[in-house]
Amino acid sequence: MADRLVYVSRLVRRPLVGADGAEVGRVVDVVLGSGGRPPRVNGFVVANQRRHVFVGAGRVGEIDSDGIRLRRGSINLRQFELRAGERLVAGELIGTRIGEGRVVDIGLTPAPEPFAWEVATVALGHRGLPGRRRAPTVIDWSEAGELFADDRPIDRQAAALGGLHPAEMAAAIRSLPLSRRRVLASALEDERLADLLEELSEDEQVRLIEGLDHARLGRVLDEMEADDAADLLAEFSATRQAELLGAMDPEEAEPVRRLLNYAPDTAGGLMTPEPIILGPQATVSEALARIRDPDLPVPLASQVFVCQPPLETPTGRYLGVVGVQRLLREAPSKPVGRCLDEDWEPIEAEASDREVAARLAAYDVVALPVTDGAKRLVGAVTIDDVLDRLLPSDWRLARSAR
Repeated sequence: MADRLVYVSRLVRRPLVGADGAEVGRVVDVVLGSGGRPPRVNGFVVANQRRHVFVGAGRVGEIDSDGIRLRRGSINLRQFELRAGERLVAGELIGTRIGEGRVVDIGLTPAPEPFAWEVATVALGHRGLPGRRRAPTVIDWSEAGELFADDRPIDRQAAALGGLHPAEMAAAIRSLPLSRRRVLASALEDERLADLLEELSEDEQVRLIEGLDHARLGRVLDEMEADDAADLLAEFSATRQAELLGAMDPEEAEPVRRLLNYAPDTAGGLMTPEPIILGPQATVSEALARIRDPDLPVPLASQVFVCQPPLETPTGRYLGVVGVQRLLREAPSKPVGRCLDEDWEPIEAEASDREVAARLAAYDVVALPVTDGAKRLVGAVTIDDVLDRLLPSDWRLARSAR
């Protein structure tokens, strides 16, 4: 055990002061590097006003339980970003279970080299009898098992995250520090990152993808549903929208570009431009084959829309809709143009989200056709998109908390 220890729990929230003694910020966390035996301190996360910045260990002259003092100069105010292979002590390691105990603190000690620090001890807490507290057990860092193992690369964590259901991915990633979320997001495959983004609010999406280059983000947007991609792009300036649309595949970008022309609180802003569309001569069996697609969202698999060619939005003249129950009752060879449900009226693209919700409730359906002034089908708005719009902005957080 080292003679001189500084415990991270006593360091967090202590001041960082400059060489002149003026307070620069407050310590938020300690950043450990990979590969060190014992693990080395790369630096410190410091809160400077509303920004979290990184202060390298080599810039620090003194560390004790009262805080940190810089050796010289000032700090770089660039926003802190956790790099691959780095770990946060307070944000990740404290709270980790080891055997029958749980990490409650980590002790740091000066390394042999000047102005360098390393991990010396790990304090483990144990459950005691109700009303009685047991003193933590302090062990050498080398006895902490897998806590500092080098065989836990970021891609392994990303693979574990990517194997979850999208809703579970979102719940798992919300529990991590923002810097770790970004590292994991950059390591996910494009399709899985797209799935994750679709489960997050727009604010969470923007924070998560900050730092991704345009080419990577363009590929991720290609994998997203067009309406979700448009919602995300709507958070950016017109200049960045144009850059990202240019980074997308042209065929994937075109429907997204059209959606961005509508206000977000209208049917046009809520709709998906890619429902199932058939010509009037298509048969019932063709329609049933289309809705059997396992990748099709449930609300879009509940009906087919019938239009004159062209059969991609914006289509030719909209003719009507056929629900899946009607399709199941009709002969397989019957044309869908002879099965139209005459009770469904399309909603105009400029209709408000409230009008859309009222129409869905009145018809007791899960999707509505959306048409333009020329009576062409331009998309379909589904009940999940309407709920997402009308529910409180933090409804996803409430769901993940359960």
